[in-house]
Amino acid sequence: MSVTIENQINIYFKSRDKISREELLALIKKDFTNWTDNTINIYLSILQKKGIIHSLSRGMYALGKEETFQPHLNNKLVKIASIINKSFPFVEYCVWESAWLNDVMRHQTFKNFTIVEVEKIASEQVFNQLNNNFSNVFINPDEKTIERYIGALDNAIIIKNLNSEAPIQKWKNINVPTLEKILVDIIADEKLFSAQQGELEFIFKSAFDKYTINESKMKRYASRRNRVSEIKNQTNIITAK
Repeated sequence: MSVTIENQINIYFKSRDKISREELLALIKKDFTNWTDNTINIYLSILQKKGIIHSLSRGMYALGKEETFQPHLNNKLVKIASIINKSFPFVEYCVWESAWLNDVMRHQTFKNFTIVEVEKIASEQVFNQLNNNFSNVFINPDEKTIERYIGALDNAIIIKNLNSEAPIQKWKNINVPTLEKILVDIIADEKLFSAQQGELEFIFKSAFDKYTINESKMKRYASRRNRVSEIKNQTNIITAK
């Protein structure tokens, strides 16, 4: 019976990239009229465990195994995270680098900078600590600082205030942003990510093609950063193509 539902699942997704839960339930009930909602839920769970389908966001399914964004953690990021974990064990933070975006860009950027996001209450202390261990450390730089100094440097460290409810995750025991957060940030922090502005459409399409993007999570964070319309515009462009 599981083989039958697996074959039908492929048919359901033949002409579409994603299907809402309600629509998927209706399609299954049409082909398996004697199945209860509980039976369908069991089979959907089995299909997800086998990697035949995956949940894009609450109430949406896509075909295939979930592809998780797994960024590279260089020695510098590991050292920064270690300093924060040791000196400020109760502070929320995340670390990443702009080079991660090369994975979803057409043209690779040569300048790379490290982003350290921490709770506002600890940003000054973290800045002082990192400034004792690294060179070219900046805290909440304004537009002029970005243009005059950071833009000319390679491997600068930029400390920013971590937005509340920002989607972060543990990767190899280090707090890093989710891909959903990164996509919102490159739009919200336009000056900092000026090198990516000409490729936003390509970046979003590549990200959606390569990885499983939780649109609900991305939209919630976009709301926190007042960028809902811009994110909606990018996702609409992807859907239209």
